[in-house]
Amino acid sequence: MLDPKKCTLYSGGARGAESEFGRLAEKYGIEEVNFSFEGHQSERARGVRALTSEELMRKDVSLVYVSKLMNRAYSSAPIFRKVLQSISWQVDSGHEIWIVGEVLEDGTVKGGTGWGAEFAKICNKPLFVFDQQKNGWFTWDGERWNPVADPAITHHHFTGTGTRFLEENGRQALAGLFSRSFSK
Repeated sequence: MLDPKKCTLYSGGARGAESEFGRLAEKYGIEEVNFSFEGHQSERARGVRALTSEELMRKDVSLVYVSKLMNRAYSSAPIFRKVLQSISWQVDSGHEIWIVGEVLEDGTVKGGTGWGAEFAKICNKPLFVFDQQKNGWFTWDGERWNPVADPAITHHHFTGTGTRFLEENGRQALAGLFSRSFSK
């Protein structure tokens, strides 16, 4: 188990999974960094790190590239671009990536959260997804998703992100993850 006082959660503080990661981090005494930007709606006020326009641009990515990589079309709205840039900061900061969402048949993760999973794959970071529809944890082995029972966070600097539509099984999965990972 990790000493929570030596750990940092990197997230975005948005409604749903990110807010729940933050709530649990606070409960366990884990430092929290929530990347945000002007116009971003966050539910977490703790550990907010407002990214400047220049910092956001350092994580800019071609939406055409992301759309092809993810096998879907993404909005070119400026706010959506900033969300993807913020997710890139989250993934880049953590040494291990934890996501709540849905793994699709093509191996991507549903929604904007999917960019976080793909960026983690590109960066070759340990990656875990709790799939709310399949009601289980999965880990990426470099080629495919494999089920994993009762995983635990093993890195002091970890990223927690995911769907805005957190279901009760996702909430319980995160509570279990934190109780297995951190001493009180």
